[in-house]
Amino acid sequence: MSKTFTKAEVAEHKTEEKGIYLIIDGGVYDVTNFLDDHPGGAKILKRMAGKDSSKQFWKYHGKNVLEKYGGKLKVGTVEEKAKL
Repeated sequence: MSKTFTKAEVAEHKTEEKGIYLIIDGGVYDVTNFLDDHPGGAKILKRMAGKDSSKQFWKYHGKNVLEKYGGKLKVGTVEEKAKL
């Protein structure tokens, strides 16, 4: 789970073949195997695939959801670039 991704690498994961990855608060989550179980349906996860979904996630979910599923789905973090 200690893998570090660039935003460009996460953006490549937007199909079921390559994996459906989302960024939430700097964490990278592989939701490919969660598509059928997502209460809101697979469509929204596919639409947000490869993107930072933090704003949308927190709009509809509480902290308990990330605590419950995050450990199982997290595959790494997004690389932080130094701002000069």
